[in-house]
Amino acid sequence: MKVRTLAALAGGALALVAGLAQAQALVYGSNITLEQAKKAMAAAEAEANKIGVPMAIAIVDTAGQLVLFQKIDNTQTASVAIAQQKAVSAATFRRSTKLFQDAVAAGGAGLRYLNFPGASVAEGGIPLSVGGKIIGGIGTSGSPSAELEGVVSQAGVNALK
Repeated sequence: MKVRTLAALAGGALALVAGLAQAQALVYGSNITLEQAKKAMAAAEAEANKIGVPMAIAIVDTAGQLVLFQKIDNTQTASVAIAQQKAVSAATFRRSTKLFQDAVAAGGAGLRYLNFPGASVAEGGIPLSVGGKIIGGIGTSGSPSAELEGVVSQAGVNALK
């Protein structure tokens, strides 16, 4: 591999890691209420049904404790734990799991996230926030496409805006 290529890859990985560090702008607020969780859940479920993909949907508080969970009929069994892990990762690391996924995909320094206990490196986990403060996290799993899981989670996030 040429020196320029290695330098470009290293520079890209450093930029991605720097982006992850800067993404941690939000602070914790009060924990999500059951009413807020139900609102986010309803929007996420509606989006999953709209795209026709059965999913598991988990909503946790700021400490990663489960507040609300739902598994749409015919969702694969493994998705139960995966959705919860994505929600916990989003809430406790205060960032979208897609940021971890992108960092790992870039390689280099981004691979360190594979060693972070509790970090999910698959899209579908997003912090839930109100008034610029994190109140919890949402995680989804069940689609053959992580991108669709991100879309479903984002619908839950949008419901609280």
